[in-house]
Amino acid sequence: MGTPGFAVPALKALAAVGHEIVAVYTAPPKPAGRGNDLRKTAVHEAAEALNLKVLTPASLKNETLPEADIAVVAAYGLLLPEHILKGPKFGCINIHPSLLPRWRGAAPLQRTVMSGDKETAVCIMQMDKGLDTGDVLAERRFAVPHEMNVGELHDKCALIGAEMTVEVVAGLENIKPRKQAEEGVTYAKKITREDEKLDWRRSAEELYNQIRGLNPFPGAYLEYKGEKIKVLGAEIVSSKGAPGTVLDDNLTIACGDGALRLTQLQRPGKRAMAAKEFLNGFRIAAGEKL
Repeated sequence: MGTPGFAVPALKALAAVGHEIVAVYTAPPKPAGRGNDLRKTAVHEAAEALNLKVLTPASLKNETLPEADIAVVAAYGLLLPEHILKGPKFGCINIHPSLLPRWRGAAPLQRTVMSGDKETAVCIMQMDKGLDTGDVLAERRFAVPHEMNVGELHDKCALIGAEMTVEVVAGLENIKPRKQAEEGVTYAKKITREDEKLDWRRSAEELYNQIRGLNPFPGAYLEYKGEKIKVLGAEIVSSKGAPGTVLDDNLTIACGDGALRLTQLQRPGKRAMAAKEFLNGFRIAAGEKL
């Protein structure tokens, strides 16, 4: 049960080791592109390539699962009612990319990077009625490099989650579940438009984490002359000035503490480009205020 690309490695891994996948549940196709043609999810396309049965209910309220030993859930997007959670012999397990109980909820990958966490994990969790509150069946911790963006973290967690899922399913009857700690609970709220806007009153470190935590999607942005310009890359520098001031002709911007030199930007409807190329066609001069 999954929808975006994050869930595809686990599906492929389970199929590759020979498990009988009785059905794949994913979100229904949605209109996309200029022609509003219906587009299947990444999981839908991967399942069809594996000749698997695909089901796309808009809700699971009245759904009955086919007979199965276990349901593997990864970024599915639909609430699982109690009759679904208890349907399979071993219930439902979930691939969750955070160091639980830190970052339960909708956007754990983004919140991990945006908060500057130096360590994270992938957890395989036994699902219950709560929001990511179930017992942990397996956990694999690893460091988050300071230069890693959320796209890179996403891909790493998807691959680790796939490996762990195969291991957990194979050894399920011998795993002793571990209850989550009651301390250290945080919630990864859904990313909003407000989360994407760069506020130059914040420190350079905070803004750097915000930029990499939203790269490649949806992207942090600055506003300049009525345009919302995505900022996809930056580096911290030691310059100082009034927050929001452009300090030189290389897009060094003063922050509340320190400064950022912007390295990759994207105007609306344009491709992403390095700062030097960006400035060739769109000048933001030293001394201006963002």
